[in-house]
Amino acid sequence: MDLRVSVTDSCNFRCTYCMPKDLFGEGYPFLPPDRLMGYDELLTIIKIGTQLGVRKVKITGGEPLQRPGIEKFVEEVVNLGTLEDIGLITNGFYLENRAEDLYRRGLRRITVSLDSLNPHTFAEITGRAGNLEKVLAGIQAARSVGFDPVKVNMVVQRGINSSEILPMVRYFRSTGVILRFIEYMDVGQRHLYDSKLMVPSREIFETIHKEYPLAPLEPTQFGEVAQRYAFVDGQGEVGFISSMTQPFCGNCTRLRLSADGKLYRCLFSGIGMDVREMMRNGGTDQEFREKIGAFWGIRDDRYSEIRGSYEPEKIEMYRMGG
Repeated sequence: MDLRVSVTDSCNFRCTYCMPKDLFGEGYPFLPPDRLMGYDELLTIIKIGTQLGVRKVKITGGEPLQRPGIEKFVEEVVNLGTLEDIGLITNGFYLENRAEDLYRRGLRRITVSLDSLNPHTFAEITGRAGNLEKVLAGIQAARSVGFDPVKVNMVVQRGINSSEILPMVRYFRSTGVILRFIEYMDVGQRHLYDSKLMVPSREIFETIHKEYPLAPLEPTQFGEVAQRYAFVDGQGEVGFISSMTQPFCGNCTRLRLSADGKLYRCLFSGIGMDVREMMRNGGTDQEFREKIGAFWGIRDDRYSEIRGSYEPEKIEMYRMGG
């Protein structure tokens, strides 16, 4: 089982496919501290998760590096000693000055969201001008201190950043950074999805393969969502996450804990189990094990497979974590 833990819903970027700035303006009221799960509460849920089979934890947000004390929390998760894989996903803005401390506290895997190397396009997508250099410096800092792997996720949108597929490949090829292309998705309720912007992974693959031949790699584990390919010349690898054109609901092993303490079985779900309320009302670890185990065991979420037949109420991605 793979547990995604959102530590905050707050973010300093306003990406068009997640928190468009016309809806999430300056001063937008994110959750107050008392509605966020405390670090001790998050750690309790992670411990219970490991008893139920969780072996991977990804710390996410919002932007997790905006939450004070995140480095200490990372260290506490690492020190549990029961997890095989601990990662963190960030927009990279704060990473340059935080990478060394995170690494020193035991974190070894980091993923940076980056959709463009063009300053104008970057500003258009993120709603923040002048930050591209900081993100690239953060990626370089993560590499320099020893993070392995460093992954970069690019959400491709036709006519917006689709012309940058090959420039992104050229920039990160041979660096050890794993570039992953994500199909533009219909996440949340407040983001107005435009299907014309979606570029299928197959099209992205063919664009790259024509210039840099690719060979498939075997999955490293069951439930791996990215289809991995190596450059034939040995200069690294790329991945493709294709929830729109190649849904992987049947192999999904993910459970998501939102910033306000609700568990979800699917990124596209609006039905969650409120563990924060249970915890603050005196629930015991045994009760949590039983209820979380039962909730996980249902596993009937398959929105990516049946999208179009109905439109469920969906939680916003910035609160659940990507």
